[in-house]
Amino acid sequence: MVSGWKIVVIMPAFNAEKTLERTYRDIPKNLVDSIILVDDNSTDNTVSIARDLGIQVIVHEKNLGYGGNQKTCYRAALEEQADIVVMIHPDYQYDATKIGELVAPIIAGRCDAVFGSRILHNGALKGGMPLYKFFANKFLTVMENLVFKQHLSEYHTGLRAYSSRLLRSLYLSLNSDDFVFDTEIIAQLTALGCQIEEIPVETRYFPEASSINFRRSVSYGVQTLLVLLKYLLHQADISTSMQFEVKRSAKKTEGESG
Repeated sequence: MVSGWKIVVIMPAFNAEKTLERTYRDIPKNLVDSIILVDDNSTDNTVSIARDLGIQVIVHEKNLGYGGNQKTCYRAALEEQADIVVMIHPDYQYDATKIGELVAPIIAGRCDAVFGSRILHNGALKGGMPLYKFFANKFLTVMENLVFKQHLSEYHTGLRAYSSRLLRSLYLSLNSDDFVFDTEIIAQLTALGCQIEEIPVETRYFPEASSINFRRSVSYGVQTLLVLLKYLLHQADISTSMQFEVKRSAKKTEGESG
């Protein structure tokens, strides 16, 4: 545990029975106060394994999609009064032992969001990322950096940390229930002028690790480009969207605290 900071790990899960326990074992329990798994109507033993491990489990009665799962994850973590929320995919692709490094910049007050990047130090290719995914990732990252005026090495990671203050200021409910949720939340951070840091993480690609297929990857790429267009239109005041604004409740809280 970190004095003065409640750190909650969330895991959006779907059919993760083969990898969940390994992911859980790597989470540094001395740093983390609570672990929450949201099961998106899995058809395997994900829920029973999670409960046997002592993980707090929330079960969707129907599949809500990857983005819909994350919405439940963040809502649950904020209800737990988390100070920092760490999202990690339970597919064992990401190194959970890095959570301490991930939350350190937030605790130090340097930023409100930290991403674990598979691209820094060539971790993606070393870990077996398929070449088509690597180059697609790089292409989208270049486009996103141009639009968002950021200098990130990767936008599509499944290992992230956010301050609760930041999460409470975002209209997460307006984001997609699909995979593009991850891009939309970065668009929201950028619109709010949020500072984002990265740390390098190793990745592991193997048969049991979850991964979207080629068709879904193409769809995700198209959806990402549409988010960039929507963001540009918002920034130019051509078509504004509440999605990229600060929540009124967050503004009120800041005003009261000031």
